Amino acid sequence: MLDIARVTRVMAGGKRMRFRACVAIGNKKGRVAMGLAKGADVTGAVTKAVNQAKKEFIDIPITNETIPHAIYQKLGAAKILLKPAKKGRGIIAGGVVRIILELSGVKNVVSKILGTGNKVNNAKCAIEALKNLKKPEPKRGKTEKEKTVLTTMPEVEAKGK
Repeated sequence: MLDIARVTRVMAGGKRMRFRACVAIGNKKGRVAMGLAKGADVTGAVTKAVNQAKKEFIDIPITNETIPHAIYQKLGAAKILLKPAKKGRGIIAGGVVRIILELSGVKNVVSKILGTGNKVNNAKCAIEALKNLKKPEPKRGKTEKEKTVLTTMPEVEAKGK
């Protein structure tokens, strides 16, 4: 549960109250999602939000219990900076970003919310940042073909004056 708000629509006959729920779900193994829905009561809104979130899971590349690289994400007025951290550092984040990172399964990360304090927009921005993380390419050595080319190159002597 990230946020619950009572929202009002003004009609010709008066005000109509509804509830908006913002919910994040995750398996703590690299999958996380966020749902936003409205309903006549709180439980209806939360149920709708959870059902929406179940349809929008994203996979996060986790390497050594942290994210593979630093990322700066901007979404509207929300700005979030995520940086990988060493093992044992923990999740250093505030507000909804902390909840999303915990649910995603990232154990060591440093985060800073730079823009708005709006919970819904910060949650959307955090999800977008995690979605834009790239998997690290495995380090590869010289292939057999490259090794043979390097070893069979003819020796060239330098002519000096």
